Amino acid sequence: MGKPHRSDSALGLVSTISFPAIVGTADMMLKSAEVTLVGYEKIGGGHCTAIVRGNIADVRLAVEEGAKTAEQFGQLVSKLVIARPMPNLEAVFPIGSHLAEIAQQQKGYSRLSNGAIGLLETRGFPAMVGAADAMLKSANVELASYEKIGAGLCTAIIRGSIANVVVAIEVGMQEAERIGQLHAVMVIPRILEDLEHTLPIASFWLDKPESLPMLMPKQRERIALPELEKTIIPLKIQVQKTRQIDPAP
Repeated sequence: MGKPHRSDSALGLVSTISFPAIVGTADMMLKSAEVTLVGYEKIGGGHCTAIVRGNIADVRLAVEEGAKTAEQFGQLVSKLVIARPMPNLEAVFPIGSHLAEIAQQQKGYSRLSNGAIGLLETRGFPAMVGAADAMLKSANVELASYEKIGAGLCTAIIRGSIANVVVAIEVGMQEAERIGQLHAVMVIPRILEDLEHTLPIASFWLDKPESLPMLMPKQRERIALPELEKTIIPLKIQVQKTRQIDPAP
């Protein structure tokens, strides 16, 4: 027999085929109703699902608004509302433990207040890396992390002020198209804390290093040569005498 649960609780799920699209969908779900974002499930092939929890009415509203957002990007796969889920369901599926894990992993990370995030997704890793480099060089933004969801889809996640993020994303789009295939982009101003807790963060920021790592050529160790023994070698100089020829009479 499972633990008692609220009779008016519900779970909501919206699925897309793009990481920027699922983050934008989750943002809309949080801003449209009083729900909690549990996290994301990535099952490969680019499929991502945002999972929210709350009372039945709020979850239904959040799912409908989130699905509309996903449809606008042409990325909606499916949606689902589960009213009064059994405790066993949440215990088996990676739902109930998501928030605790994310909070523990990101403990101590300094977040941007009233900042914006930008997500740029490409098909192919080189295009994503090239776009990330271009974004960092074009505006005052920070590369927070990147996400891989299968099917060759990679997403670079940047943070900064709204103006800087917009500029960086525009430059990154051009670079991604030059190198490979641009798949999706998303800019979210004034990111909510609930959403930020679910986004991936590179270990670089969690470890808080003093300076950015820089790859340098490996310096070869100098090997001390043994001192050569000083030896005096006598030189024998042979002087060849030339015969003098008397001038003709």
